[in-house]
Formats: sequence, C-alpha cells, structure tokens
Amino acid sequence: MGKQWMKGSLLFVLMVAAPFFVSLYYINILSEILIFGIFAISLNILVGQTGLVSLGHAAFFGAGAYATGLAASHLSTNVFVTIAIGMILAFLLAILIGFVSTKAHGFYFLMLTLACSQMVYSVIYQWTDVTGGSNGLSGIPAPSVFGDFFLSNQVFIYYFILVVFAVVIFGINRLLHSPLGYVFIGIKENENRMKSIGYNTTFYKNISFLIAGTLGGLAGGLYVFFNGFVAPTDVYWTVSGSVLIMVLVGGAGTLWGPVIGAAFIVVLETIISSYTESWMMIIGTAFILFTIFAPSGIAGIFDRVSRSLFKVKPLPAPEKYIEESIEPIKQQSKMNG
Repeated sequence: MGKQWMKGSLLFVLMVAAPFFVSLYYINILSEILIFGIFAISLNILVGQTGLVSLGHAAFFGAGAYATGLAASHLSTNVFVTIAIGMILAFLLAILIGFVSTKAHGFYFLMLTLACSQMVYSVIYQWTDVTGGSNGLSGIPAPSVFGDFFLSNQVFIYYFILVVFAVVIFGINRLLHSPLGYVFIGIKENENRMKSIGYNTTFYKNISFLIAGTLGGLAGGLYVFFNGFVAPTDVYWTVSGSVLIMVLVGGAGTLWGPVIGAAFIVVLETIISSYTESWMMIIGTAFILFTIFAPSGIAGIFDRVSRSLFKVKPLPAPEKYIEESIEPIKQQSKMNG
C-alpha cells in the first residue's frame, strides 16, 4: 500500500507541474481525461464492483452539468455551491432511477437504466425555457472559489479538477477496501449467497447506485465549468455507451483501470478525429479487440506484464479482511444453532 501511495503522490506532483512544461492544448486534454476519469470511476462502482451493467449513466452526468450551469447562471458563481447543487440533483435522480432499476436483473436492468436515461434526455431536450433545448445551455460564468478569486482561465480550472480528482481517488480507494466495498463485490460474485447470509442486497445495490450517480453528477458539474457549455447530446445514450467502453477497456473492477480507459479513449478520439471522420469505427474496432483478446482491460495487461517481468506473486488476503468476510457467516451459523 505504501508503494502505491508513493506512486500516486509522484503522479500527482507530475500533474501539478504539467502546466509549466506543456501547452494549453495538452492541459485541456488532461482536464478532459480527469473529468471523464471521475465519470468512469463512478460507473465502475456499478459495473466493476457491484456487477450492475448500466447504459443510462449519462442521465446523472447531464443532470449534474445542467444543474450546475443553471445554478451558476442564476444563483451563485461559487464553485462549491454550484457543484453541490448538481450533485444533489444527481443524488435525487439516482434515488428515483435506482428504486426502479434495481428491482430488475441482467438485461432488464440494463434496459431500464437506458429507458430512464432517455426520459431525462427527452425532458432536457424539450424544456427549452430552462435548458435551452437543442441549443444547449451557454453563457455560464466563470466559477469563483473564495470571494473575488475566479477560476478565470483553463489552468486554474485544471488545478481545481486535479484536486477534486485526487480526493475522489482517495475516497474510492477507501470505499473499495471497506466492509461496504466487500459487500458490493460479494453481490457481484454471488448475490444469492449474500442473501442467504442475511444481507439485503437490494438495499446495498441502491447504495451503490446512489454513490455512482452522485459522482456522475460531480463529473458533469466539472465538465460544464471546463467546457463552458452543455448540450442535450451530453445526456444522450451514446455518452453512456462511451463511458462504459472506457470502464471495460481500462479494466472493470480496478481502481485505476477506468481512468486509464478514459485517457485511452479521449486521446484516441482527439488524435483520430483530426485525421478522419470515421473515428467512431476505429474506437469500436479497438473495443472489440479488447473484449476478445484482453477482457481484463489495459490494467489487466499491465498487471500481467509486471508480474511476468518482476515475478511478483499475488499477496494473500490480510487476515483481518478474511475475518471480516466470514464474520456474517459465523453469526448466521449461531442463529441457526
């Protein structure tokens, strides 16, 4: 764990130093990678940790983006207030969609999330007086942090996004190594067994949905300040498909995999789209190749290569985690006599 945090700290320092060595064009790309990294991490909580494949995650991204943009335009430019409003709306939306969707399983769950997301898209597209309809929401003012200090240029916005990203990574890492995180993994691996030892899996799936949806709203709020504009296309189901590809290509169920996938797709899209209009076909081909030949994603490839080069053996699970995992079984055994 210590080595991982040393690597993470070194990466953070390099990211902090990046604006001094690269042009604004690359800083914007890094900002976009960090935003979609948070977005992919939020979906990974559902897909990679809880085993719930959603195709409606763009609803939370769009809700957070529009709520943040409207709050900045009409209520306050304070970045903490506006993003909090966006996250609250995404949280409320996650309660509603999660309550409906988590009652289904497998393919039906996926279709319910898709249908709910398209309903949100329809509301945003047709509510012209509030959202701007097909023209989108523009004229969003620069966010302020404290008093008269505004994030008036892309470098300041980049640093703010970087700090938020670091906090999210730290928080998600703690979550994945907490008892709640192990419950999510247990539901993914064998939901019936989790039910048999006394867990209300529907409740925990709703908790997973709430965390994922709220973080999706956070990503949307950051995106609207980075881009200064949000349109209904940012809520369309293709955005849900794109972030799902990021998670699967990067490596579902890992901490850094979704971030790596987001970086891969953003860079690939940026480079290829400047040369050809068929960039979506190329990204689709790359996704198919990863699905067939590297189902564990880029993170899985890195892991296998590092193990083969350095002959690293997987570490056994810490004894305290084993005890935490079997404690509910012991309690259930006592109840059953």
